[in-house]
Amino acid sequence: MDEQFDASGLLNLAEVELLAPLDVAASREVEAAARQVAAVTALVPLALADVATALAANLRMIRRIAEIYGGRSGLIGSWRLTRAVFTHLVATGAVAVGDDLLEPLLGGSLLSKLSRRFGEGLVNGALSARVGVAAMEVCRPLPFSPRRKPSVRKIIKNALSGLFGTKEA
Repeated sequence: MDEQFDASGLLNLAEVELLAPLDVAASREVEAAARQVAAVTALVPLALADVATALAANLRMIRRIAEIYGGRSGLIGSWRLTRAVFTHLVATGAVAVGDDLLEPLLGGSLLSKLSRRFGEGLVNGALSARVGVAAMEVCRPLPFSPRRKPSVRKIIKNALSGLFGTKEA
């Protein structure tokens, strides 16, 4: 810390040394939730099970991301955090289908092209990944630098490649 001459260097050092391991753990939580939602959507034919699983997985993921970054909350705090995450999603326009959601469908696996359920699983997994990235941005004590901001596309790719085969690093 003594070798840093300016505030930006000190913030970069804090991001690399303190927040990078937390970001990796939070990304793993997002990948796990996206994978779970995609698998249940693809394999369970009941629409209500899809909705219930997605809701439960997203709420659990948001709570775990908050815990990773040092937040501990009860029922009211969890409600406020969930509201803040979804407000952030709406404010950034992430709810709209964009490049990150279309990429897994257009460049996805053969299974997604053959089966409507697997395609729905990819979309639901991608939406869960969007929620997870928004939760990371809301819960993280410092904003992401442009170089270190998590890529929804990469998280989706890692999560869903872990679902169908070998996981990419």
